[in-house]
Amino acid sequence: MTYLWSVFTKPWAGLPGDELGRLIAGLGFAGAEVPVRDTAYVTTATAEAELPKFTKQLRAEGIEPISVASDLTESVFAACAAAGVPLIRIMAPLGDDGYAASVRRNREQLEASVVLAERYDVQVGVQPHHGRFVSSTLGVLQLLDGLPERFRLVWDAAHDALAGDDPAVTIELGAARLGIVNLKNAMYLENADLENADLKNADPKNGRRWRTHFGQADEGLADWSAVHAALVRAEYSGPVCLTAQYSDLTVSVEDRVRKDLQTAVTSWRRDPSRE
Repeated sequence: MTYLWSVFTKPWAGLPGDELGRLIAGLGFAGAEVPVRDTAYVTTATAEAELPKFTKQLRAEGIEPISVASDLTESVFAACAAAGVPLIRIMAPLGDDGYAASVRRNREQLEASVVLAERYDVQVGVQPHHGRFVSSTLGVLQLLDGLPERFRLVWDAAHDALAGDDPAVTIELGAARLGIVNLKNAMYLENADLENADLKNADPKNGRRWRTHFGQADEGLADWSAVHAALVRAEYSGPVCLTAQYSDLTVSVEDRVRKDLQTAVTSWRRDPSRE
């Protein structure tokens, strides 16, 4: 299978397009997901004016924008249409009113964005995320059920594993809506020191608190080889995005994500169906 190897550029969110393009091309990538947020070089307020110029600079360096991580406002849809960016990635947050009410609210927001997705010919991708979001692939698929085909699943290896799911199951069930595959790895670690704990992502279990730790390809609950096998069975050939998310920053993000890309590309050249 042929994949567009991409990277989420959040670690370098403040860089202009030309500098960013050179950096990630040098790491070995051919695609990029760009944050369009108030903390990034392109913000939601400036997106219509700046995103087309930003993506033109990326393409000049050989980098194809696969998506933006942003919100579902009309200005972001319009900016993506003008810039030729095919998809807006979001997550589905949970509120204090409970899971069912939160899902209804997220569904209403997605339904309200159908007209914008059609008007601007831009897809919407929903990613599961552990913690205070719809956390499972199957939960996202339920949320998307009945919406137009341009509403896609952004499958995520780490969050699928943190939810206790099996990629052989979730990728098969989500294949028809699969828009992007996020590749990272994570595990739960016990918090011995609550002062330094990531309490936002910590859950009480048997009187203890746990935190999530994002590591390299072989450091976590996700089996990237099993992910590849499931993608081959699903005949997926779209973007694969390494999210460049690591908890231990004593080694540079650039070194870590370069190593993970090499690991994935080298191992995924083999067709598991022939082994």
